[in-house]
Amino acid sequence: MLGLQLPTDPRWVNIVEKNIEEILVDHAYCEQKAASTAISFIIGFPEKTELVQAMIDLVAEEMSHFKTVHELLIERGFTLGRERKDEYVNQLMQFFPNGGSREVHLVHKLLYAALIEARSCERFRLLSEKLEDKQLARFYKKLMISEANHYTMFLQFARTYGGREQTDQKWKALLDFEGELIKSFGKKETMHG
Repeated sequence: MLGLQLPTDPRWVNIVEKNIEEILVDHAYCEQKAASTAISFIIGFPEKTELVQAMIDLVAEEMSHFKTVHELLIERGFTLGRERKDEYVNQLMQFFPNGGSREVHLVHKLLYAALIEARSCERFRLLSEKLEDKQLARFYKKLMISEANHYTMFLQFARTYGGREQTDQKWKALLDFEGELIKSFGKKETMHG
């Protein structure tokens, strides 16, 4: 369903379980960045009323996820700590060339967001199925459903603004690129690492 070209090695969960604090801190910042991305769509494309309305809802949802992850950190005696760089996202966002019209830029941003949500959904599924910590497993199952909805929403907006055929060609190329990129990830206790 997600279209990902290479699944995450399930052994990634073993890495995560050795440092739950690290995955929770990284996850908290991923939720914060997702809210920031939604805000950037509102600021950058205020004339797209349907998109703006969807992003308003998304900001609220992502910040509620951030709050929940932060509460899990506190419950376990951890603190938020410093923001981590997300090398996966940084490398992924090098795929499309700079330049082009605002509309092209919007479609590219939407496709990046869709793919990040798809990979997060896939990782949350693994965590929900494989974590020994049942509280976290249940939490990640709920988030997996949410991320799947975000993925489809972003992809649908990209198709709306970029045209189905042209957008699907870009989507396939981005999926192929990500399939190669992800080979060097899945070795750290971070959401995309």
